Order: sequence, then C-alpha cells, then structure tokens
Amino acid sequence: MTVTITAGHLQAKIAEKGAELQSLVDTSNDLEYIWQADPNHWGKHAPILFPIIGALKEDTYQHEGKSYHLPRHGFARDMLFTVVEKRTDYALFLLESSTETKAKYPFDFQLYVSYELGGDGLVVKYQVKNSGQKELYFSIGGHPAFNVPLEKGLTFEDYYLSFSPKKSRVKLPLKGNYIDYEQRTLGQTNTDLRLTHDMFANDALVYETKGLHSYSIRSEKSPHSVTLSYNNMPYVGFWSTYPVKSPFLCIEPWCGIADTLEASGELSEKLGIQALPPEEVFETKYSITVK
Repeated sequence: MTVTITAGHLQAKIAEKGAELQSLVDTSNDLEYIWQADPNHWGKHAPILFPIIGALKEDTYQHEGKSYHLPRHGFARDMLFTVVEKRTDYALFLLESSTETKAKYPFDFQLYVSYELGGDGLVVKYQVKNSGQKELYFSIGGHPAFNVPLEKGLTFEDYYLSFSPKKSRVKLPLKGNYIDYEQRTLGQTNTDLRLTHDMFANDALVYETKGLHSYSIRSEKSPHSVTLSYNNMPYVGFWSTYPVKSPFLCIEPWCGIADTLEASGELSEKLGIQALPPEEVFETKYSITVK
C-alpha cells in the first residue's frame, strides 16, 4: 500500500513498507525526481537506514556480552510501518520494536517518519524515542535516489554536483564495505563536481559534515534541478552503481556510518553511533527542494 500527499504542483507517494518515498513529481510538467527502482540497476527508491548505516564487520555486533546479527543498513527498510496520521500534504508513519526486531536488536524504540510537502519541496523528519529502560544505541539516515538525467535528451555526465557551503570536507574512504578511517583526507568539495560513473568505482563517496549543508544536482543544459539540505547530520554519502552505469544519484544524509576497519564490534563503541537515554527523543530532518 502507498500513501499519496499533494501540495500545489507537487505530489509525493510513500510506501507503508519501509515508509519509503517512492515518487516526487512536479505535476505541472510530469517531471519525476525520484528514481523508479528498476531492478536491473537498483531496486529501491529511498530506503530508511535504521538502526545501523552501512555494514557491520561480518554483519555482527556485540551488546552486553551477546552477539547479534544485522544486515547492511539495518531492518527498517524491509518492515511494515503503521500510518499514524494522514493529511492532504502530510503523512506520519511509525515502526515500533517487537519480538521480531528484538531477536536481532535488543532495544525498545519507536521510530516516527514524517513527510510534508510545501512550497517547492518535501521535508522528511525522523524521530526516535527510547521507550525502554536502558540506553538506546542506533544510527539513522536517508538514502534517496534522484533521477539523473532529470529529463530526456541529457546524460548522467551532463550534470554536476554543487556543494554548499563551498569548502573542503573530510573524506572517508571505503575499503570493501568498511570505512578506512586512518586514510581519511580532505575532499575537494570547495568546487562543483562533474558527475561521472567512474567516480563510484570504489563505492560511495563519504564525507564528514557539521552544521548546515546542501547539495544540488544541476546541469547547464537544463533549468531543472534538485537540492537536498540538512542541519547537523554528521555524515553524507553519494552513490550510484558501478560498473553498471545507472541513471540515478543517491544523496544520503546520515546520523551514523559503516564500521571502520578498526571497529571493536561493541555497538556502544561504534563510530558515529547515537546514544539515547530512556524516555528521551532524538529528532533530525532533511529537505528536498525541486526546480
């Protein structure tokens, strides 16, 4: 089942499975901004990453003396959310801990995800509540994929990625599925980055971020663009498939990150992990602006 929300010339569709954004369309010209999940390339649109981001070493972590297994990016993207509230331009979804989740993630939680249309874009909010009596350790992030090119007649290479603020950011290289933190460098994000498929030969481009950031996919050959913005999400990833050349680019704002090569396996020691006391609430959000 999907939920449809509208505001002005924008329409968004969100699936109850994974509370995943499946479509963001400008109805004035039928321009679709979200990747439509062709399984020959990548069969998802914009999965929610929770309670981990990226991969754990051997898909395993330890907590309070026990070992647990979680797949890459966690389980929320594959679970059925409940629609808590629905208005014309707004939808709120909920995923709660259960016997099923506790077998692999022994925490009590409530994960709320909301989508709200307005102006020229969509605001996506995450709210994590610790409904248990112990510290809650988690990561959460987005994985929206945008059509590139955005219109017919153009190619992936006709587009570039624009960074704001235009400054260098710490780049975290991947070695296999894990972050090689000792080899981090300054990435040249102080200028526009022309898109090529080869830039993803070593998987995603990952950067540390702090404060207010926005990233735009643009072309000199088109008036249409898409921008993703957020405040105080500590990491961002950019990804597309390789060597398969796919017509999309993911811009992924994260509160968390894959295991480093040096990771101990203890969940509480994981780089970028969020720690939430009992009954406390964690909130973050990002926005997608279209043109």
